[in-house]
Amino acid sequence: MDLLSMRWRHTLFAHWPVDPDLVEPRLPDRLSVATHDGRAWLGVVSFDMTDIRPRGSPIGLGFPEVNLRTYVEPADGGPRGVYFFTLDAADRLGVAMARLGYRLPYHYANISVEERDGAVDYESYRPATAETPGARFEATYRPTGEVRTLEPGSLDAFLVENYRFYTDDWPVVIGDIDHDPWPIQDVEAEIRANTMFEACGFDHPDGDPILHYAADLDVTAKPPAVLR
Repeated sequence: MDLLSMRWRHTLFAHWPVDPDLVEPRLPDRLSVATHDGRAWLGVVSFDMTDIRPRGSPIGLGFPEVNLRTYVEPADGGPRGVYFFTLDAADRLGVAMARLGYRLPYHYANISVEERDGAVDYESYRPATAETPGARFEATYRPTGEVRTLEPGSLDAFLVENYRFYTDDWPVVIGDIDHDPWPIQDVEAEIRANTMFEACGFDHPDGDPILHYAADLDVTAKPPAVLR
């Protein structure tokens, strides 16, 4: 049974390859870093969530989010999923509900998303607190190609097609989502500021990221469960 429904808009995936040994020590004991061709990946994903509705509710929330993630597998087997190092969102109620209900490391941030001439201007700033470093992500991105499907087993699919997340709450909590395959397009992006890595204790990876874009996607989320 689904708990929530929502729409994700203007999603930018920006992924950098890293040594798995940089990521593995940061994961809970019951999770292992997932790799593709021997490389782990750290990704910054920004998007705008709209019409977030609990099952049966006539009223929904909406707010933008940016997160820093990697990809993991349960040590004793199970589907690959997302592990979040941080999720910054522009709604205090949504942050509180996600922290309580899904045990996810959400933080409040000031975020603006504007569409101009076919491009998306995205700006996120999370002020520093006594417990949490500040973080900033600013980018302008524009889709450049037709919607395409991703080949199963490809690097593109590894980075994008993930339908479960894991948290480090004990015992490990999982959350499953469901949606059509991502409507991926090529994208040009100017990333003007990005301190998401440093805010989570990583050095910023070298080189340019691999980029993907999706315009709109309807998503449902199931209630959280426990990894047995």
